[in-house]
Amino acid sequence: MKHDPDDLIMLFNDLFRAKHRTVLVRGSDEPEYLPATEPDGCASIIFAHGYYASALHEISHWCIAGEYRRTLRDFGYWYCPDGRSAEQQRAFEKAEIKPQALEWLFSVAAGARFHVSVDNLSGSGAWDEGAFRRNVTAQANDYLKQGMPARAGLFFHKLRTFYGTEAGFNKVWKKETRRLMPECSATETEVN
Repeated sequence: MKHDPDDLIMLFNDLFRAKHRTVLVRGSDEPEYLPATEPDGCASIIFAHGYYASALHEISHWCIAGEYRRTLRDFGYWYCPDGRSAEQQRAFEKAEIKPQALEWLFSVAAGARFHVSVDNLSGSGAWDEGAFRRNVTAQANDYLKQGMPARAGLFFHKLRTFYGTEAGFNKVWKKETRRLMPECSATETEVN
C-alpha cells in the first residue's frame, strides 16, 4: 500500500481547515506547531522532511492539545532534543505515551508500519523502554475501548475509510499488538 504524505495533507486539511482553522504542512527540518497569527488565519502543523510517520505523530499531538495549548507555539511544551539526560528522558517518555498511542492507531488505520520511539539515540537511551511500550499499548487499547479525543476519532475514521482498513482493523490491531508487545496480549497489558 502506498503511503504518500500528500494524502494525509489532503485528508487532514479537508477535515480540519474550516472548523479548526488548522492545516497540515510538509516541512523540511524539525516538526513544529505554529498557532494562527491573525484572527482569520490558520494554525500550521509542520511535519519533518515530508515523512509520513512524522505527519501522523504531529497530528497526534494536535489531536490531544486542548484549546488553550493550540494557541501556543509547539503547544507550549518543552522539548529537549536527542541527547537527553535520564531525568529528561523519563519526562519525555511520560509525555509521549498518549501521542504515540494515537500515532500507532492512526498508522494501523492507514495500513502503515508503526515504531515506538524513545527518540534519544545519542543520550542515555530509554528510561525504561519495556514500561514505555506497555504504557503506549495500554493507552492505545484504552482509546479503542473508551474512545479517543473527538478530533482524533474523526481522523481515525477518515483514515480507515480512505485506506479501506475498517473491516479488518481489529484483526490487524491484534497482530500489531503482538508485534510491538510480544510478551503480552492486548488484553493483559498493565500500565506502570
